[in-house]
Amino acid sequence: QVQFVESGGGLVQPGGSLRLSCAASGSIFSISATGWYRQAPGKQRELVAAINWSGGNTYYSGSVKGRFTISRDNAKNTVYLQMNSLKPEDTAVYYCGRKRPGSRWSNQQPTSYDNWGQGTQVTVSS
Repeated sequence: QVQFVESGGGLVQPGGSLRLSCAASGSIFSISATGWYRQAPGKQRELVAAINWSGGNTYYSGSVKGRFTISRDNAKNTVYLQMNSLKPEDTAVYYCGRKRPGSRWSNQQPTSYDNWGQGTQVTVSS
């Protein structure tokens, strides 16, 4: 069973940057798509970015497109989320997970991913 551990969160000022890491263990990581979602109090859960096994296909929500970049290094079993130009609205707990087997790429809802990690807190505040 693949397991994920998120890290890299913290407190940053508006306009700053953070790089989140999602370290995975398991034999199927390299052939599975991986996604990041975030959860903030009072807001709906949002799938913010996803990447397929080869890195050739990526997805971004409209709220982060152009500011965030998702990438992966299968040799290190790690997926990254580079977060630039951070805004207070980006404050949330960020989670990574594996796309469910058989789930279509066109389905980019948080429910199409599983094996979520414990999350890492991102706080954007001056």
